[in-house]
Formats: sequence, C-alpha cells, structure tokens
Amino acid sequence: MLNDTKTAKELLENGNYTCVFCKGSTVYTDAARGVKPLLSRLDSGVALSGFCAADKVVGKGAAFLYVLLGVRELYAITVSEKAADVLKAYGIKLYYSNLVPAIRNRTDTGPCPMEDAVRDIDVPEDAPAALRKRLAELASNHAKA
Repeated sequence: MLNDTKTAKELLENGNYTCVFCKGSTVYTDAARGVKPLLSRLDSGVALSGFCAADKVVGKGAAFLYVLLGVRELYAITVSEKAADVLKAYGIKLYYSNLVPAIRNRTDTGPCPMEDAVRDIDVPEDAPAALRKRLAELASNHAKA
C-alpha cells in the first residue's frame, strides 16, 4: 500500500469523511454520501490522475467513477465484488476491509440504487449519465413523498 493510500485511509477512519484523495501534500476530503462527491470531483475538472483514495462504500457505480478520475490505488471499508472486478480490470490497486456480493440500499430492502443503475453498463464512460439519472429519479421520488 502506497503512503498516499495509507494517509487517505487514516483520514477516512479518523475524520468525518466519506471519501479522501491524497497525492503528496495535496489532500481532498468530502463528507457527502454516495456517489455525489465523486461526480462533483469529476465535474470540477480537477485532475486526480495518480491520486490515491479511500472510501467508505464502493459499488460498481463508484468504481467506474474512480476509473474516470484516474486514481491509482483505492482503499474501501466495504466494496462489492462487481466494483472489485471493475477496479482490477482498469488497473486500480484495491485494498478493503469487507468484500460483499453486492451493495444494498440504506434500508437493506434491495440493491443499492447506484449499483443497480450501472448493472448493465460495461464501460466507465457510460456510468456518470446513468448515475445522474438515478439520482434525479430518487430526488424526484423523495420530493413527492
């Protein structure tokens, strides 16, 4: 595990963050849940190529975003098997505490909506649009409730 990955992991475990990016003295942290911080980083245009990251939960959708962000190593507290497959296929070194068959939704009544949104996607470039669409659907459903 690279020093930057160790630093990201320590910050994740000891801070109130959901994801952390480290490269040398440059550190980015976020406390937003789900894939939102990753989509924001992607939208920001800030180059994260070569950064190491740590995240609480990584499903297939998040894995595709990490590929697009260009991270070189990732530590996840919990990672799905499909996410691990994506990261391996794109050469991102993965460390984790818990490998699970799939990420579940927050009420544990079904699959994570983000993992479900990219279920049939095979290339990272198609993931952001599918994830944004699902986020919009969830926001719309929540507003109606």
